[in-house]
Amino acid sequence: MQPLDGTDTRLLSAMAKDPRGTVVALAQKLGLSRNTVQARMAQLEKKHAFLSFERRINPVALGYPLTAFISVHVQQQKLATLAKDLADIPEILEGFGLTGSADLLLRVVALDAEDLFRINGKILACDGVERTDTALAMREMIPYRVQPLLGRRSEG
Repeated sequence: MQPLDGTDTRLLSAMAKDPRGTVVALAQKLGLSRNTVQARMAQLEKKHAFLSFERRINPVALGYPLTAFISVHVQQQKLATLAKDLADIPEILEGFGLTGSADLLLRVVALDAEDLFRINGKILACDGVERTDTALAMREMIPYRVQPLLGRRSEG
C-alpha cells in the first residue's frame, strides 16, 4: 500500500470520529469539495485502507458474550489446509500466524464456558492441530482503534 498523504489522513480521521457522516458533511468539515472527498474515498478503497463493516458488529449482540484467545500448536506441513478447516468454524473471528512457542492465535467467541469447550474440541479435531492453550478474555481494556496512529501520521 502506498503511504497516505495529509489529506487522506485528515479524511480518515474525520471518518473515524463520525463514521456515519455524509460525503457532503466530510467535505464541509475538511474544507474540500464533495468531488475531492468522493475521489479520495474511492482511492482509499482501492488501496484497501478500509476494513470490512463486519469488524463493527459486536458479537455480544449476536448472543456471544464470551471471548477467548486460543493459542494453537500445529504440524507445520499441514498449516495451509488447517487454516481452511479452522475458517469453517464460525465462532473463530480471526486468526494470526505467530512466531514463538505457538503457531496460531485465534480469537473466538462462545455462548458460555461449555460452548467454549465445544469450540476448542472442534479446533483440536482439525487435522494438524497438536494442542491448544486457551485464555479467557475477562474485559476489553483497549478497544480496537486507529485514531492515535492517524494523529501520529498528521504530526510527522
